Amino acid sequence: MLKRTRTLLGSLAVAAVMTLAPTAGAYADTYWQCVPFARLISGIQIFGDARTWWQQAIGKYETGFEPTTGAVLCFKPTERMKLGHVAVVSQVLTDRIVQITHANWSPIEGSRGKIERDVTLVDVSPTGDWSQVKVWYDPSRDLGGSTYPTHGFIYPDNKARTLAASPFNKVQNTAMAVAQSAANQMAAAVQPGAGAMALLSQAADSTDRIGALIAAATRGDNGGN
Repeated sequence: MLKRTRTLLGSLAVAAVMTLAPTAGAYADTYWQCVPFARLISGIQIFGDARTWWQQAIGKYETGFEPTTGAVLCFKPTERMKLGHVAVVSQVLTDRIVQITHANWSPIEGSRGKIERDVTLVDVSPTGDWSQVKVWYDPSRDLGGSTYPTHGFIYPDNKARTLAASPFNKVQNTAMAVAQSAANQMAAAVQPGAGAMALLSQAADSTDRIGALIAAATRGDNGGN
């Protein structure tokens, strides 16, 4: 159930973008910050640091506390994340689990500024209002240990949806999907032992962990570390 995929925007993405759309090639090696990437794929036209998005959205976009595909989740600033963070919901899996696509979260192969597509985010708030979440962290290949406070979701309007569905965005998404496929093939070639059974085992372990987190949240025991 918990599909975890990621796109490495490095040399593989450069090749994919240059093959599919030369005009989009300049974006492939960009160090992506979360804000311009979220704006690009959601179409929501808010500018400034992620920590300002929630306040800026009031009166301009609908906001709320339930995830929907295409909505932007706004993270509150923390001591370690002073500028906040924004991520786009790519799929709603259950009432407590979604997949997000975002930029500049996990260090990928030692580098930040990368894009991660369709990774797991879990609501661990005691009341199920998405005010506290845990996020997939690539180096550990699991949910990270920290719990992050959030404001809620900003929902795209019709104009934003039109922008997100523009031909340019479709080309970008296609290019990233090709790069992801190429990266997966490379990983399989480098690590031939990581076959289907190993992947299923990892998925099962992570599913158990997510289930335990949700159970702890409903008991009010959701402290981060």
